[in-house]
Amino acid sequence: MSEHVTISQLSPGEAREQIGALASVLIDCVEGGASVSFMLPLTQERANAFWQGVAEGVAAGERILLVARDQSSGEIVGTVQVVLTQPENQPHRADIAKMLVHRKARKQGVGAALMRAAEDAARRAGKTVLVLDTVTGGDAERLYERVGWTRSGVIPNYALWPHGGFCDTTVFYKQIPAA
Repeated sequence: MSEHVTISQLSPGEAREQIGALASVLIDCVEGGASVSFMLPLTQERANAFWQGVAEGVAAGERILLVARDQSSGEIVGTVQVVLTQPENQPHRADIAKMLVHRKARKQGVGAALMRAAEDAARRAGKTVLVLDTVTGGDAERLYERVGWTRSGVIPNYALWPHGGFCDTTVFYKQIPAA
């Protein structure tokens, strides 16, 4: 794990309290060109509304929200979600969503630390198959390969870049041992 950050799971109350900080990470990622469901310009209000919905999902037990905090400042510099709620024939599966690292904290092991923590949280929740998707050819794709995820395939023209134009997505999965 990166020695510069600590990873923690947010309670529903903490998730609500950190909406502004989480929105700042999201906005930074989108402004940096990340295709993570939002188009430019991403306003603070839209980002806050997204995180409000995530906080509600945490409170409902539908997802786990993890954050990476800079140890010196306490600032949230990254986040990832484990989406627990799945169809009834997939109780063993979870989705990894919105793995975001602020541009100022990249290339420091934050993403890898968040992914290890997400896998551990999923295991504790009884999940043994994890799935995610990411932009093909991006830094996140290389990260997922480095931390042992298996590439399933590429879907052409899956989404749009924040500034417009199509991008492909790569689907990954990981089998994790039961807790």
